[in-house]
Amino acid sequence: MNLLGMVRRRSPPSPWAEGEKIPWHEPGFSERMLAEHLSQEHDAASRRFSIIDRHVEWIHRELLSGRPTKILDLCCGPGLYTSRLAKLGHECVGIDYSPAAIAYAKEQGRRESLACTYVLEDVRKAEYGSGFGLVMFIFGEFNVFRPADARRILEKTREALADGGIVLLEPHTFDAVRGMGQQPASWYSSESGLFSDEPHICLEEHFWDEGSRTSTTRFFIVDAATGDVTQHAASMQAYTDDGYARMLREGGLGSVRFFPSLSGHEDKSQDELLVVTARRRGATR
Repeated sequence: MNLLGMVRRRSPPSPWAEGEKIPWHEPGFSERMLAEHLSQEHDAASRRFSIIDRHVEWIHRELLSGRPTKILDLCCGPGLYTSRLAKLGHECVGIDYSPAAIAYAKEQGRRESLACTYVLEDVRKAEYGSGFGLVMFIFGEFNVFRPADARRILEKTREALADGGIVLLEPHTFDAVRGMGQQPASWYSSESGLFSDEPHICLEEHFWDEGSRTSTTRFFIVDAATGDVTQHAASMQAYTDDGYARMLREGGLGSVRFFPSLSGHEDKSQDELLVVTARRRGATR
């Protein structure tokens, strides 16, 4: 794309029409994103380690009653949760389609002799396996998928769980997704950053579609030297609390519970997210 193409862009865009999400799977982008995952200066890509430690303790003690089990982490990133859970005696599997994140997770697991297996694949297409006591899908990733894909992921999750196994979702609140789509357009310039190693300008614009209850964010990356424009787009589906509960039940999961955070209590620093758990029903439901 060039600047003229950017000027003549369609507005508003149709949800998911211009891209599924930002390019996590591209090698260069995934390397730059890995640095953001590991940063201890912010909680943008992954949380800081002290927060993750608290979350892992709550998952281990409160959800799993301190008993080791087999855990699947969907969109696991660099394995920051799975590595800690493995040290508590759990056997972990992580799936993600960021090559740099999976390479980092594998190396950490090998170096520390952890019971972790990592798979580089899109969670929509991957085989999950079976017999898991817990399947995790955290940090808002559930909302980036089209509703049909989200339902299929929940169906595959149920199939992967042992009877009585738990699914742990940490999706965005309805208001958070709507708020993303209602932000004003913005821009910044950078010598290098997440979207490019070269000097560039990043322009963002946001849209909320009330009919489909989706937000879409466009990113236009303008190379400072050439003026070439690269476009990315990411859409997110908003659900009410009732909507999450209904999807879980329709996916064959029951005993739905809500929590304010992965610490089990109110966390104002992460109030755009909520926690939902459910259990796989037995064959006699």
